[in-house]
Amino acid sequence: MARFPKLESPAILSPMAGVTDVAFRTLCKELGAGLTVTEFINSTGLVRGNKTAEKMLKTDPVEKPVAVQLFGNSDEDIIEAARLVEDKFDIIDLNCGCPAWKVVRSGAGSAMLNNPERIRKLLSKLTSATNTPITIKIRKGIDEAHVNAVEVALAAQDAGCCAIAVHGRTQKQGYKGKADWNIIKDVKEKVSIPVIGNGDVFSPETFKKRLDESGVDAILIARGAIGNPGIFKQIKEYLSKGEYEKESCAKHFSRYYSLAKKHSIPFSQIKMQAINFARDFDGAARAREELARAQCEEKILEIFDRIAQTE
Repeated sequence: MARFPKLESPAILSPMAGVTDVAFRTLCKELGAGLTVTEFINSTGLVRGNKTAEKMLKTDPVEKPVAVQLFGNSDEDIIEAARLVEDKFDIIDLNCGCPAWKVVRSGAGSAMLNNPERIRKLLSKLTSATNTPITIKIRKGIDEAHVNAVEVALAAQDAGCCAIAVHGRTQKQGYKGKADWNIIKDVKEKVSIPVIGNGDVFSPETFKKRLDESGVDAILIARGAIGNPGIFKQIKEYLSKGEYEKESCAKHFSRYYSLAKKHSIPFSQIKMQAINFARDFDGAARAREELARAQCEEKILEIFDRIAQTE
């Protein structure tokens, strides 16, 4: 069975649609992320040669190791897509956790949690079809009456998965309420392969607390990293020294912008990321309003020049 790679840091950048473009992933890697993951990519789109899906496969040489996350409702397309991308990535991750209705209603994402046996069979086929390590991202279950994360995790392990990521909410919860780290701990205690926890980690202190209490091997940082790539640097500092420094959003956006130009990220995406980055300083709300009205990159850079003088 292929093994999960050894990471320099247990902090992993979670795949997030519209957020984890190649420039943002590279920045997070530079700042200490142990692993980066692409946005989730439609397997059927890849198989059919969809240009948008293909663009999402772009990586930077800095991103080693790097994972690709696939989703879909066709087992055949998922397997074929895995074959198409296996030489470009260190890990192939199967999304069985997305709670978005447009994904769920197609039978993909967290809808797959309804059928652990199908997941087991699909993963068995995937691990046989490629030598690239296969991982899976799941949720606590469909709802509180159907909590089956342990069952799905055991099925994934039996099928040859090299690691399992568990989000501590149900499909029904979406991102509301609190993540249940007890279920994540339960999964860790029941399987022998690496377990990656996910849910409500927004600070280095919480990261260490969850790592220690659950015993997981790594933690996915999702919303806590949006506009805040410096969290990966802070986590490394906190784990090694017990303290960390405040990060500069203007400095990090400047680096993101350079990477975005290198990788031909469109203006609309740069603008969205700029709004995300404008946080945690006096006048941040006003700056975000200005950025939302910006019609060119020069205006965005001008706003961040002002931010840099006040941080």
